Amino acid sequence: MTSTAAPPSARCHTVLDSPCGPLTLVATGGVLSGLYMEGQRHRPAQETFGPRDDRPFGEAADQLAAYFDSTRTTFDLELRLDGTPFQRSVWERLCAIPYGETRSYGQLAEALGSPGASRAVGLANGRNPVGIIVPCHRVVGASGSLTGYGGGIDRKRALLAHERGEGYTAAALF
Repeated sequence: MTSTAAPPSARCHTVLDSPCGPLTLVATGGVLSGLYMEGQRHRPAQETFGPRDDRPFGEAADQLAAYFDSTRTTFDLELRLDGTPFQRSVWERLCAIPYGETRSYGQLAEALGSPGASRAVGLANGRNPVGIIVPCHRVVGASGSLTGYGGGIDRKRALLAHERGEGYTAAALF
């Protein structure tokens, strides 16, 4: 039996249970291109996710399970991050924030060589299509306050507590 690679634009999705609630993973051309939470701000319409097909998501599911079990602190997955060049540079910088640490929007803007662009960094952060894996939850306000998170501040608080080893329960999210 032969199989052909999925066309570059073919999309499919699966839904995984997690301590954050159901996570919808989307693949485009067989490559992870989305991870969305229920009620997430900027979540694309469900009909854009393509048919349900669990096959492309085995490694992502395993790595997410290990993350939630506290046995994985980084992700090693191929990603397809569709966005502007500036957005992609912000998302790349997010991946450099170590597990259990945070950075401010201003620190990210400075690291990108645009110290006055903290608002633009915040907007790009909010459009991150692959939450948790591209750890936008690790970005905080200048004072360290928990500011905006597409998945909700309670989820952001819980993800950061989880990464700091302070416990993590689904009850803390809702």
